[in-house]
Amino acid sequence: MKLVRKMFKNEEGATAIEYGLIAALIAVAAIVAMGQLGNTLSNTFTQVENSMAG
Repeated sequence: MKLVRKMFKNEEGATAIEYGLIAALIAVAAIVAMGQLGNTLSNTFTQVENSMAG
């Protein structure tokens, strides 16, 4: 029983896990944002190409 209490009182690993989750969330948000930006840029360059060709 003391071992279980000691494990719940030990919060050193919790901080590392929280930082890891925050970093993962930021990475996912950055990937989604860059994907959207890439699609927008691709559409813009396609429009410019079509304007110059026509």
